[in-house]
Amino acid sequence: MKKFFAVLFFAIFFSVGVKAQTVSPQAGKVWSLHDCIDYALANNIQIKQQQLNEQVAKINLLESKFSMFPVVEGDASHGYNYGRTIDMFTNQFATSTVQTDNFYLSGSVTVFNGFQLLNTIKQNRINLQSSQYDLDKMMNDISLNIATAYLQILYNIELLNNAQNQLDVTNQQVERTKQLVSAGTVAKGDLLTLEAQAASEDLNVVTSQNTLDLSYLSLSQMLNLTSPDSFKIAIPKIDVSLESVVLLTPEKVYAFALNTQPEIKSAELKVQSSEEGLNIARGMRSPMISLRGSLGTGYSGDSKQISGTNPLGFDTIGYTYQLPPVPVVQPEFQTETVPFNDQIKDNLNKSLSLNLSMPILNGWRTNATISKAKIAIQSAQYTLQTTKNSLFQSIQQAYADATAARNKYKSSQKSVDAMKEAFKYSEQKYNVGLVNSVDYDDAKNKLAEAESNLLQAKYEFVFRLKILDFYMGKPIELK
Repeated sequence: MKKFFAVLFFAIFFSVGVKAQTVSPQAGKVWSLHDCIDYALANNIQIKQQQLNEQVAKINLLESKFSMFPVVEGDASHGYNYGRTIDMFTNQFATSTVQTDNFYLSGSVTVFNGFQLLNTIKQNRINLQSSQYDLDKMMNDISLNIATAYLQILYNIELLNNAQNQLDVTNQQVERTKQLVSAGTVAKGDLLTLEAQAASEDLNVVTSQNTLDLSYLSLSQMLNLTSPDSFKIAIPKIDVSLESVVLLTPEKVYAFALNTQPEIKSAELKVQSSEEGLNIARGMRSPMISLRGSLGTGYSGDSKQISGTNPLGFDTIGYTYQLPPVPVVQPEFQTETVPFNDQIKDNLNKSLSLNLSMPILNGWRTNATISKAKIAIQSAQYTLQTTKNSLFQSIQQAYADATAARNKYKSSQKSVDAMKEAFKYSEQKYNVGLVNSVDYDDAKNKLAEAESNLLQAKYEFVFRLKILDFYMGKPIELK
């Protein structure tokens, strides 16, 4: 029994823990457009990848700065020489096992190389700025995509509300007509027509709800949310100003966008980067001056020093030329290995040199590099001009779309006003039996179509205005 309760407790605890871990960040929250954009910018994988590219650009800049400092290397070795070898410190043959230790420290610094190091630093600094503008461009694109999906949800919400309102009105007419049919004042055919209309409008409600659900799914996927089930957006009050487009011209918007849009800034910086690349390539023709220095020392177990003499012993070192030859002797010396500290101090060697390297012939590599750098400048300039052309064309298209949407909205508004009056008049005539249900349904359907067109024109106009506002450097928001 205790095991049973233990297993039951564990199962309940585990299930609660899993539910707590899988609660999505949108649970119980109503998302504004600002919330959606902020969340997308903080969690989008493409943005994170671009941020990594920016970090790489920062590392490249730091690396090029440190290349101005001296290069210092150290080396140490400990080993044993076996057999008949020449000791590097005594310059004598060592016939026994000898311990050797070597210590070496070297350094070099580039004094001049045609300003290649300085130009590389400039180029990497420009590349870093360009990568930052590329990140801004990606964030702008994602913000626009989020705003588009958000407006689509608002549009679908209003379509659903209109469809539901149309169904409610028809259902009221069905109930009223049922009473009239029971009283014998209206033919049953009118009731059947209205019931068919109600069934059709009920299908419209279901279709509108499905479309709304899909638009919620689309936005939630853009945000990388786990599920759209509890995802709800705030519904702002959107005021439409029909005079907004009149105050702008494509030329005015373009002149402002040239100084604000990150893709233009990035393309301009890429031209500058390619120009620095040409300066670096030209620097390869320049002589290179470098300063080098080294410090080394070592220890050898075969390095000996005289520690004393043996008064009773003599070593024969040769013979005289007289006959018979007489041996030449010297006192027998006693030796010991020179102490480690003394050898390190005595074997110390230093060097300092100023080196000049002059490129003479390197297989045409320098000229080829310079030629490629010049081509890279032309390519970057073409990319810049293409980016400018694309921006101007996009602004022209956005302005034309906004103007067309404005005209469509004005026309749709007039159409809705006219259809409302026509439907009101038809409804009054239907209520007194002057028109049949077919004419009534026709007027009602025309009003529904006009209202749907008005909604579409409204949100299309709002979206086009937001694009123009975006090019004017204004934040993407709904008011």
